[in-house]
Amino acid sequence: MSFLATALVLASTVMGQSVEGRPIRAERIGPADAHVNLMVVGSIHGNERAGKAVVARLRRVHPPRGTALWLIEDANPDGGAANTRQNAHGVDLNRNFPYRWQPQDGVYESGPGPASEPETQAIQRFVERIHPRVTLWYHQAMNLVVASAGDASLQRLYSRVSGLPRKRLTGDYHGTVSSWQNSTFPGDTAFVVELPAGPLPAAGVRRHANAVLALGRAVAPPRVTSRPIPYGADRKADMRDYARRHYGIDDYRLRRPRVIVEHYTVTDTFQPVYDTFSPNVPDQELGELPGICSHFVVDRDGTIYGLVPTSIMCRHTVGLNYTAIGIEHVGRSDAQVLGNPRQLAASLRLTRMLQGRYGIRTRNVIGHNESLSSPFHRERVDRLRTQTHADFPKAAMDTYRRRLVRLPAPASLR
Repeated sequence: MSFLATALVLASTVMGQSVEGRPIRAERIGPADAHVNLMVVGSIHGNERAGKAVVARLRRVHPPRGTALWLIEDANPDGGAANTRQNAHGVDLNRNFPYRWQPQDGVYESGPGPASEPETQAIQRFVERIHPRVTLWYHQAMNLVVASAGDASLQRLYSRVSGLPRKRLTGDYHGTVSSWQNSTFPGDTAFVVELPAGPLPAAGVRRHANAVLALGRAVAPPRVTSRPIPYGADRKADMRDYARRHYGIDDYRLRRPRVIVEHYTVTDTFQPVYDTFSPNVPDQELGELPGICSHFVVDRDGTIYGLVPTSIMCRHTVGLNYTAIGIEHVGRSDAQVLGNPRQLAASLRLTRMLQGRYGIRTRNVIGHNESLSSPFHRERVDRLRTQTHADFPKAAMDTYRRRLVRLPAPASLR
């Protein structure tokens, strides 16, 4: 039996009611505690129904790990029942949202005021509750992906997988739901997909469902395998002493990460790295405690190991340990790491996730060799003020950062 044969709906909730009292339902496919939510709306104009078939297919898919799909088949059930664009009040719901709303009449009747309609209010409450990282609004019948505000890389990805061209619409649009979302929730992306006229054929339904899943994979958090090193009370005390000496900070905790530092291990496998970081012993280079460590290690096959929580300082970069997350890469050169597609892809996704979680700018994603040029570099010990390492110099990191910014923009994990 195909895995698509059985519906996978795990939860259904009534978001609100229409003017005539019909329920507006949202169905969740995926875990309740998913780090990333995607929302897909089959119809907001009652006479534009084709997106409902995509929603029906998505009820039977497995969303990417760490994500949940929230499916709304019909955000305008009264319009659907009457086969009209507008709701039962004659209002075009996609002109009724409180962003650049203005009075309009005729086919685009915008209502007596912004968010005047119960359907609009229900959608607002629901979006504010689940904070979807990506939202798709299906319409008809221009046969394109609308280029709009939000993350263009996600719009281009959907365009590529679905086969629809991405184009910018002319004209001035007021009170639309996607513009309200993009202006209200920076870092999230809502956009419109205009399907062709008439019912979607089965092949088209599959393409659009696959495009939704491609978006899910693009924004899904990377899988991190927990391999914690010992970090008990003694090591925390040593870290606090180190932070006092080097930064004038009386704490072992990493309270505000503002930098991500990339390293490589000069090993061929993960285990020697783990064995080096595990004991709390003075390091061979500087002879200080606590033992050196890094928050993450990315193995050559793309496996990401989490060694130390990002709430705790690690000794990985002189002058930056008080504010930097460290990522080690198994390998003997930055060229080797950059030339390994699986390892690099995992590293970029991990880094992008951490950027979103902590609001770290791409310019503050640096290589170890760039540590002295960081605006956050500070060191109280005279002999160490020019201490750095050779791994990941600017040329290598320029390549890394160019690849990094091609990924979907980082968004806060909720």
